[in-house]
Amino acid sequence: MNAPASAPLVLVARDGHVLTLTLNRPRARNALSKALMAALQDALDAAAGDAQARVIVLAAEGPAFSSGHDLKEMTAHRAGADGGREAFARTFAQCSRLMQTVVRHPKPVIARVQGIATAAGCQLVASCDLAVASSAARFATPGVNIGLFCSTPMVALSRNVSPKHAMEMLLTGEMIDAAHAHRIGLVNRVVVPEALETETAKLAAQIASKPRATVKIGKEAFYRQREMGLSDAYDYASRVMTENMLHAEANEGICAFVEKRDPKWPE
Repeated sequence: MNAPASAPLVLVARDGHVLTLTLNRPRARNALSKALMAALQDALDAAAGDAQARVIVLAAEGPAFSSGHDLKEMTAHRAGADGGREAFARTFAQCSRLMQTVVRHPKPVIARVQGIATAAGCQLVASCDLAVASSAARFATPGVNIGLFCSTPMVALSRNVSPKHAMEMLLTGEMIDAAHAHRIGLVNRVVVPEALETETAKLAAQIASKPRATVKIGKEAFYRQREMGLSDAYDYASRVMTENMLHAEANEGICAFVEKRDPKWPE
């Protein structure tokens, strides 16, 4: 569980077309230090250009998925002449870029949540396209309890759950269990701890079996249309479907359906 200081902050493993990126600061409850965020950013950037990787699983070592920002690291910056303002701004900008990278990534990203995910750790789960949680997992945006409202986690959280559920989490700071997280839409599935890795792998493999370009087109379109008004969203989605229809994958898939055979997707 306790990785040596020299161990990589993000472990990278591949199983066929599924790439698993594992946060590896278990002794620090995978707090998102500047170094850990940079390592995850680099791994995600590399995965974007990895032709073999079709799905990314984001996991974590130890009992916590992520406890959020590294508050000890951030507090040390208060000794600066500006009270830490510039350092705080850089940290939050770095984190915001990382979360947007997950959302804008060309590959689907699945969070595999084995333990607590709080503050920016909860934000990371909410930023992923899908999330599978252990029944032992817990979630919270507890910043209000320490005088630091979870304003940046709020962006991802409010795009996953209803406004009232989001506000309840943000205003109370209370921990919710995995079953409640599932009910409000923060996670897709809840499984017993022993089945977490297997069930996440099954979901990842299922998505990885789909036509690669089509999945990329669909993920991008999903997030872009959510930011538009209804009419603009339909106009945009219609253009996307037109271009998708002209793609070789759509031609193969539709022909296979008509001919009652399995499609042969290009590698």
